[in-house]
Amino acid sequence: MPKKTLLKRFLIWRYKNISEKNFTFILSALVGLLAGLAAVTLKNITFTIEALLAKGIVFSQNQLYFILPVIGLLLVYLFVKYISKKPIEHAIPSVLFSLTRKSGFLKRSKIYFPLIAAPLTVGFGGSVGLLGPAVSSGSAISSNLGRLFHINRKTRTLLIGCAAAGAISSIFKSPIAAIIFAVEVFALDLTFASLLPLLIASVSSVITSYFFLGDDLLFNFNFSDKFQINDILFYAVLGIGTGFASVYFTKMYFAILKFFERFKTAFQKLIIGGLAIGIMLYFIPPLYGEGFGFINNLLAGNHILALGKTPFDAFNQNIWVVIALLIGITIFKAVAMTTTFAAGGVGGIFIPTMVMGSALGNAVAKVINNIGLGFNVSETNFTLIGMAGLIAGVLHAPLTAIFLIAEITGGYELFIPLMIAVGISFSIKKSTIDYTIYTRELAEKGQLLTHNKDQNVLTLMTLDSIIESDFALLNPKMTLGEMLHEGVAKSTRNLFPVVSENGNLSGIILLDDVRDIMFDQSLYECTLVESLMHNPPDKIDYGKDSMQAVMQKFQDSGAWNLPVIKDEKYIGFVSKSKLLTAYRRQLINVSS
Repeated sequence: MPKKTLLKRFLIWRYKNISEKNFTFILSALVGLLAGLAAVTLKNITFTIEALLAKGIVFSQNQLYFILPVIGLLLVYLFVKYISKKPIEHAIPSVLFSLTRKSGFLKRSKIYFPLIAAPLTVGFGGSVGLLGPAVSSGSAISSNLGRLFHINRKTRTLLIGCAAAGAISSIFKSPIAAIIFAVEVFALDLTFASLLPLLIASVSSVITSYFFLGDDLLFNFNFSDKFQINDILFYAVLGIGTGFASVYFTKMYFAILKFFERFKTAFQKLIIGGLAIGIMLYFIPPLYGEGFGFINNLLAGNHILALGKTPFDAFNQNIWVVIALLIGITIFKAVAMTTTFAAGGVGGIFIPTMVMGSALGNAVAKVINNIGLGFNVSETNFTLIGMAGLIAGVLHAPLTAIFLIAEITGGYELFIPLMIAVGISFSIKKSTIDYTIYTRELAEKGQLLTHNKDQNVLTLMTLDSIIESDFALLNPKMTLGEMLHEGVAKSTRNLFPVVSENGNLSGIILLDDVRDIMFDQSLYECTLVESLMHNPPDKIDYGKDSMQAVMQKFQDSGAWNLPVIKDEKYIGFVSKSKLLTAYRRQLINVSS
C-alpha cells in the first residue's frame, strides 16, 4: 500500500480517536526522544573525532594541535561546496527566523547538516559549542514531523520549543533549565497548555541521554563550598564584571563578522580565519574546542591543568600570570569563537559563553584572594556564578542561567548569589544592548517574536494578505469627464489612486473631492485630474515598513486607507478595517 495512503488513513483515524491536546502530548514525547538522539549522536561523533586526534593519529605528540582547526574548517568548506551546496546559517537565529517568516517550517537538510558540519568544526578544535547545532537539528526534526502530521502553526512553534528543551536536557541533563530556555529564547507562553508538552519533551530527552550515555555528566562537580553572606558584595562585583563582559562579547561578535565581510570568497575567509585561530591556540591552548575540560579543571581547583601547556609555563607558579592568562581566555574566547564562525565553521555560542564566564569568575576570585586584604572567597563558586552571569547577559536568559547552575551543582545553595550576579549582569547588558546574538537581525527587521503578545501578532501578520488592488486607476492628464466615465462609473470604491505612465503614485482623489463639481458638465473638458488630486495622509513602503510601522502610520494619520508603494511604484491600498480584522484573527490564533 502506498505510503501516502497509509498516512492518510492514519490521519483520519487520529482525527477521529485522538484529541488535538493528547496528540500534542504524544508528539512532544516523540520530539524529545528524537531531539535527545540527535544531541547524543552529535556528542558521540564529536567525541570520537576528538579521541582519535588525541591518540595521535594525526600528530603523534599532539604538539601541533593548533593546526587542526584549519583542517576541520577545510573539511566543512568542502562539505558545503561539493555536498551540501547550501550556505551556512547560524543555528538558533535561523530557527527563530523560520518561526516568524516561514510558519515554523524547516528544511529536511537541517536535520543532518549540523550532525556533519558541527562535529567536523568542534572535533578538530574549532572554538564553538554543540548546543546550537543540536537545537537546530532537533527543531528541524520537530518541524518536519509537524508537516507530516498536518499540525497547525501554533503547535509547530510549541514542538520546536520542545526540541530546543530536549537538546539542552540531553546535553546538560538539566530538564528544568531546558524548559526555561525554550520559554525565554523562543518566547513561548508559559501556560499549562505549553508547560506540559515542554515537560514531557524534556524528560523524554534526558531519559534518552541517560540510556545512551549512562550517568556521565559534562561537569564532574561535587558541591562543597557553601554561600557566605559576607561575600555578597563580591558577587555583586562579579555581576558587574559579567555584565560588561556580555556587552563586550556581543559587540566583538558583530565586529569580527563585519571585518570578515571584506573578504570576497569563503576560501579567503577560511585561510585568514584559520591562521588567526591557530595563532590564538598556540598562545592560549584552552581556546581549543568547546572547553568543557577547561571548566571541569577550574571547578576541581586545578588551574595549571586547565591552562594546559603554554609558552608561559615558566611563569605559571606566579598567581598573577595565571590571572592574566584567565583574563586572556575571557577576552579571546569571544574572538576565537566568532573567528571560527566567520571562517566557515558550524557551532553554537552557549558553551563558549560558559567557558568565558568560568574564566572570568575564577579570575575575579583569584584577584580577591590575592590582593593582600585578607579576603577568602570560593573560587569554585565564583567559577559557577561567572558562567551564569555570562549566560544571562549574552543570551538574555537569566532564569535559564540560574536553574542551569542550580541543576549542575545538584542543589540551591547558591541561589542568592546567582540571583544577585545574574540580575546585575542581565540589567547591564539589557540596558546597553537590547538584542542578543540570536535576535539582532530579526529585531532590526521587526521580525522577532517576544513575550509581548501585541508585537507577536503584528510580527506574524504579512502585508501581502491585506493589500487590496481592485481600485480604478486614474492618469494625471485625464479630464474630469474621463475620470467620471472611466473611473467613478466603473468602480464601487470612493477612493481613486492617480498613477503616472511609469507606474508611480502621483496622488489620490476621494469621491468627496469631486462631489460638488461632478455634475457640472462645463468642467468636464477643462478640468484635469492632476488639479484635483492631493497627497495621501501617508504611504506604506512595501518591503521596508514592518506591520508595527503600518499600524503606527494608521494611528498617526487617522486615515482609513493608505496606499502601498514599492520603489515609488503603486501596488494597492491597505484599509484600516481589513488591517484590524486580520489583527483580530491573528490574535485569536496566537492566544488560543
